[in-house]
Amino acid sequence: MAYIVGADSYQTRMITTSLDDLIDKDNSVRVIDSYVDSLDLENLGFIEYSGRNRGQSPYRRSDLLKLYIYQMFLTDFINIIF
Repeated sequence: MAYIVGADSYQTRMITTSLDDLIDKDNSVRVIDSYVDSLDLENLGFIEYSGRNRGQSPYRRSDLLKLYIYQMFLTDFINIIF
């Protein structure tokens, strides 16, 4: 597919550690990532990009769902603290 794809979390750049190494092993991001990856998004009604549309390629639906869930998690966490 012609999605906008971010950098691989295991790839090293100028910093000698990978993004995966910078995230704690018990961070909630890992749970959200694994959960969304286990879902069958097409079966849940997410429309797959066909690659025939004009303009900028969209982000992967799974990446957007991960961001949405993480944002909801942070919002609830912040509301509990304050």
